[in-house]
Amino acid sequence: MAHRPGALANARSSAARESTRGSSRTWRGVTPCRQNERMPPPTVRSLARHSAWFAASIDRFRGESDHTIVGALTSASLFDVDVTQVEAWTAEARLLRRALEGVDGWIYLEFDVPRLGSRIDAVVVTASAVIPIEFKIGESEFRRADFEQAWDYALDLKNFHEASHAADLFPILVATNASAADAQWASPERDGVRPPRRCNEASLSSAILNARAQAVGIPVDAAQWGRAPYRPTPTIIQAARALYAGHAVDAIARNDAGATNLAVTSRRVEAIVDEVRRTGDKAIIFITGVPGAGKTLIGLNVATQRREEGETHAVYLSGNGPLVAVLREALTRDEVARLRGLRKPARKGAVAQPIKAFIQNVHHFRDEGLRDDSLPPADHVVIFDESQRAWTREKTSDFMRRRKNRPGFDQSEPEFLLRYMDRHGDWAVVICLVGGGQEIHTGEAGIGEWLTAIREAFPRWQVFISPNLHDSEYAAAPMITALERSASVRREPDLHLAVSMRSFRAEKVSGFVKAVLDGERNDAQQLFDEFHSRYPIAISRDLNAARRWIRARARGSERTGLVASSQAMRLKPHAIDVRVSIDPVHYFLDDATDTRASSFLEDAATEFQIQGLELDWACVSWDADLRRTSGGWSHHSFRGDKWTKIHKEDRRRYQLNAYRVLLTRARQGMVIFVPPGDGADATRDPSFYDGTYEYLRKLGMPTLD
Repeated sequence: MAHRPGALANARSSAARESTRGSSRTWRGVTPCRQNERMPPPTVRSLARHSAWFAASIDRFRGESDHTIVGALTSASLFDVDVTQVEAWTAEARLLRRALEGVDGWIYLEFDVPRLGSRIDAVVVTASAVIPIEFKIGESEFRRADFEQAWDYALDLKNFHEASHAADLFPILVATNASAADAQWASPERDGVRPPRRCNEASLSSAILNARAQAVGIPVDAAQWGRAPYRPTPTIIQAARALYAGHAVDAIARNDAGATNLAVTSRRVEAIVDEVRRTGDKAIIFITGVPGAGKTLIGLNVATQRREEGETHAVYLSGNGPLVAVLREALTRDEVARLRGLRKPARKGAVAQPIKAFIQNVHHFRDEGLRDDSLPPADHVVIFDESQRAWTREKTSDFMRRRKNRPGFDQSEPEFLLRYMDRHGDWAVVICLVGGGQEIHTGEAGIGEWLTAIREAFPRWQVFISPNLHDSEYAAAPMITALERSASVRREPDLHLAVSMRSFRAEKVSGFVKAVLDGERNDAQQLFDEFHSRYPIAISRDLNAARRWIRARARGSERTGLVASSQAMRLKPHAIDVRVSIDPVHYFLDDATDTRASSFLEDAATEFQIQGLELDWACVSWDADLRRTSGGWSHHSFRGDKWTKIHKEDRRRYQLNAYRVLLTRARQGMVIFVPPGDGADATRDPSFYDGTYEYLRKLGMPTLD
């Protein structure tokens, strides 16, 4: 949203959050574009969902008065529009009217981008060019954050807006009072997206005309452009923000035929919850999916749909402390910005309280159940993310004895949590989000502990399972077979998410990683050949070269980051010390100017700090804890001053899973850094690393050396 500096600096956040609903007011016969409304064709045509507040042919737009255009925008807005905003919109309309002289096509004002939780000030569609424009009315400087925002808009349209896939994208950042401006367009990237062109009031027209002349693709149907499907794959942070702001899951997630529709899964879960509530029963639902498929998104969607107090109140729970901290802080920052944009009180501590109730650490929820052995929880619906990481009976009993002074406690964490929910006299639903091969710590039970607890203690509960829960990676088939003899088990195909959304450029990355770690070289090579042109992976023995590689590829506000195994103890000579714990809030939420942020590429996150979260571009640092030899993987732990071999099968599995987590964090591409070793250092003998490097290189990965 265009604005004057200062007064409405946070108006965009406000507009984005409240843009999904609107009134039916019109302004002198002009109907604003609105989501999900059917209206007769007015002067400004209504468009399908994900459209603009105002859309018209350029000829018609240039013939409308400022009064009409600003009136339509004001009518479409649900937040308070003050004089400053009206002046900004008016200035924007006048500037565009002059700049578009002699240009044909369509213009879209305040175009919705749900994944980013924002709106593009203007999009001009002409010939084969799509030109998103970000206005800073009255600004005399081009700020980095604004430049990245303009770039983000173009990248989002290119990647997720169907009508923009084949178009050339020419983003523009306008600081109307800037003394200088870019004289020409920079060269496009391979995908046809140019870096933003910085313009002032005088140079906007030439920038648009130049863009139209330089576009070489197939002409875009400008009138239909705004109706095209928008199929985003948001990060978990973006998704949480959008869902909390009121967007539905199908507005912020892919819904194409190539992926199991998240909306279908969400609707099935909602239907089961409603059915159980109606019958007064108790049920547990198991949702499976490949890494990055959107399991957490499903959980957050259910929680946000039912977050109001009342009988169906739901809470999202996770034992992943970094994930909980990052999501809470992201939602709090967003809500504070929204309230300040509305000129309302926004004390951060007060804003954070309801968010803390909505997203909880599962251990805090468990402790609440310990305080009184008879009271049920306030929530009838609980979502356990990464439920396979719940604690075994042994670990839970040991913890209760040492930390809670309960020496006789003899339950696994799944059994206790089910007993807590079973205290409800009427109905209750437990939703388990299950990741296969994701257990990364001693004492994590896997999903079998839930199934065993149901069979032994709660056979009357209804059980809804994904058919894929039988797959070997979940290690649950025997427990399912045993459970089916004593409980009601229903297999629901819609409860499995088969396609990764994290790697939106290549859906087969998780399969590739599995093949790499399973030692299935032929499968890994075949998968790599299929996706590497869309999802680049490189390897290097030079960490600085690896850093340069990902920095050169990140655009806009895309996040880069270093990741390494928690057992990678001999990366210290490369200034990577995994014993220094990062702050995940700063790592994932702060920008690249902050030394604590991921994109500063200085601190490395381990599997414990990054599981459930993601980066756009990752540098995976591979130490000698996991080595490729002629006999397969060799597992090691650094003790004292030397590496010792790991023999226990469960620890070997945790180590492979740690690398599975690290290798599936990047959405757009990654570089793998395998150190060269040092012949003068017995702890970094080159032979510890050479086998791994050669194994990866022979899969077809390009080298940077």
